Amino acid sequence: MAVITVKDLTFAYDGSYDTIFENVSFQLDTDWKLGFTGRNGRGKTTFLNLLMGKYEYSGKISAPVNFEYFPFHVGHREMDTLAVINGIIPDFQHWELMREFSLLQVSEDVLYRPFSTLSNGEQTKVLLAALFLKENQFLLIDEPTNHLDLDARKLVSDYLNSKSGFILVSHDRSFLDNCVDHILSINKTNIEIQKGNFSTWWENKKRQDEYELAENEKLHKDIKRLSEAAKRTSKWSDEVEKTKNGTRNSGSKVDKGYVGHKAAKMMKRSKSLEQRQQSAIEERSKLLKNIETADSLKISQLPYHKHRLVELEKVSISYADKTVCSEVSFTIEQGDRIALSGKNGSGKSSLIKLICGEDIPYNGTFRKGSQLVISYVSQDTSHLQGNLTDYARDNGIDESLFKSILRKLDFSRVQFEKDMSAFSGGQKKKVLIAKSLCEKAHLYIWDEPLNFIDVISRMQIEELLLEHAPTILFVEHDREFRNNIATKIVEL
Repeated sequence: MAVITVKDLTFAYDGSYDTIFENVSFQLDTDWKLGFTGRNGRGKTTFLNLLMGKYEYSGKISAPVNFEYFPFHVGHREMDTLAVINGIIPDFQHWELMREFSLLQVSEDVLYRPFSTLSNGEQTKVLLAALFLKENQFLLIDEPTNHLDLDARKLVSDYLNSKSGFILVSHDRSFLDNCVDHILSINKTNIEIQKGNFSTWWENKKRQDEYELAENEKLHKDIKRLSEAAKRTSKWSDEVEKTKNGTRNSGSKVDKGYVGHKAAKMMKRSKSLEQRQQSAIEERSKLLKNIETADSLKISQLPYHKHRLVELEKVSISYADKTVCSEVSFTIEQGDRIALSGKNGSGKSSLIKLICGEDIPYNGTFRKGSQLVISYVSQDTSHLQGNLTDYARDNGIDESLFKSILRKLDFSRVQFEKDMSAFSGGQKKKVLIAKSLCEKAHLYIWDEPLNFIDVISRMQIEELLLEHAPTILFVEHDREFRNNIATKIVEL
């Protein structure tokens, strides 16, 4: 057991006015299994890169272990997988690698195939197995779930649960709950560590937020009451002070000493009330700094003249000699929220492309309603570049509504001035979702919409879909999201 110490860490990118971290200090145990959470753009990947020594910073990071980053960069992907592993850890024992492969259900024959021919899930498992063979290392695992289907996520989560000594960036609640014992969270104003899994941390955060909101309301009332009392007492003091000189028609001599004493006493009470008011103001200023706002989102579904929108009956899709899906049958009717589920490569994206109108060769019966308007969110965000204003104009959507939705999804106004190519993975995905929410459609089709998107935004999107109940076909490997949203599940 050893300790990683971060002391007075301050960092901002060159030429940027945004300070990512300011005087941050904490300690990590190298045996911990840390889940790393925080909203998109808060600096999770930046922090991992700071641990790796990639950027200059002020403050101090001291660690008795070596940091290894996942996903590991593979330069020559055409090499056999065995050669790739040798490049990561040259002196590994074959039996140890086979032990890791067994836990991850990877067959030995992948070693003798070009790394580029492995599926995304296989590549993830191979690299994790190789990195965990290294001694005296602390793994920095950055969003490993984005290319994993439901079964693979469970497998990798169980694998990580059997290990220790890592930081895991993931926004999948079930995945985190299964394999971490501490949460490292980047909040609005600080970084904090709590013992427990994600659900424990989230419950604690909700309780803390509720307490601070209630305390804030109480102090608001106290400040108002104290302010009014101080004004009243100060006014009384002034009026009493004026009586020291008596009145022109008074028939008795005024006791100036007594009146002065009474006025001073009242003024002292007024000052005491002001001090209590200031104390309450200072106490209140410490609250609400880490409250995460998650305003409600809306969606504009168009009414359709028929109940049934899409029908597939025994549809099979093949490319050359390879069949990707066989005899798939389901219907999409108004109000359905359908999760399309299956292993990677089972034809989910091909079926989506077919429904969206792409020229996909198929056998079987496929019917789609006439003049059906579809709003589509793709997996891919690599095409996003340029500014948000031009993007809104080019896509024919209302710019103010578009940016309003992005604000609700935790975009700062500073982001609006940046090129989209500089956005984080989660921020790029939010651009596609915000565009879809601006579009009036009969059917929404979202292909893995939550990749890279932070947990709080996921919950916002869940609430949106449950409240407005649009007709939607989606592919999503976040188990909790799928279970909460889907009215039907189509298994491929």
